[in-house]
Amino acid sequence: MIDILSHYEPITLDEMSGIRLMNRTDTKFVTTKPMLRQLLLLAQDDYRVQEIKGERIAPYYTVYFDTPDYAMYLRHETGHTNRQKLRIRSYVNSGLNFLEVKTKNNHGRTRKKRITMHDFDPKCPQHNIVFRPEECDFHLYDEFLTANLRYEPTSLTEKVENHFNRITLVNKLKTERLTIDFDLEFDNIGNGKHKDMGNIVIVELKRDGLQPSPILNHLMELRIKPMGFSKYIIGSALTDSTLHCNRIKPRLRKIEKMMAE
Repeated sequence: MIDILSHYEPITLDEMSGIRLMNRTDTKFVTTKPMLRQLLLLAQDDYRVQEIKGERIAPYYTVYFDTPDYAMYLRHETGHTNRQKLRIRSYVNSGLNFLEVKTKNNHGRTRKKRITMHDFDPKCPQHNIVFRPEECDFHLYDEFLTANLRYEPTSLTEKVENHFNRITLVNKLKTERLTIDFDLEFDNIGNGKHKDMGNIVIVELKRDGLQPSPILNHLMELRIKPMGFSKYIIGSALTDSTLHCNRIKPRLRKIEKMMAE
């Protein structure tokens, strides 16, 4: 992958911060690493690649929280469009960690609120984070969670963690951003089960309204079709056979088939 990315023109974080997608729409696609190589070759004339400290592939770490009865998971899996997720997202190379609440409404729009997570090390997570008054740093997060989360913070515990690498592309007109996640691995914190997603690649297109998109033509050319993929939902279902997953079973079967390619 690095060999192809070396031919891309870079874009810095400062330049990225100037991109404002005012009427953003998000679309996900699921493909494989061999197809990703073809996609990157097709896209290199129209896109720039994010580069941080000379690196064009960035490692990420995420841990997801839920209630004892998996209320957030079940709301998503049963098809409710109005739903939330709580996670810690770590940008490993930069040392930045955020506690994030993602809220999706009935119109399919996603709003993300976050605050800095102090004293968190994604390279050595302790899996003992709780949001309870007896914890010394409770006050740092209580106001944020109360304002943005519909669930009682004191009931939440860590459920699933994942690691992945990300490539970020921006089209030269700066009307869209493309994140490409690969080398995904999930670990279930409750039962210890590990799942390596192998060949799977998640492409997410974030663009300003219905602006023309060069990448959509390339995806169509390669017959890569849109497919929903929530890392928390898929990772939970693949690492815990006791969870209800009837609605997403066809998607899980398709993903498992792609993993075997």
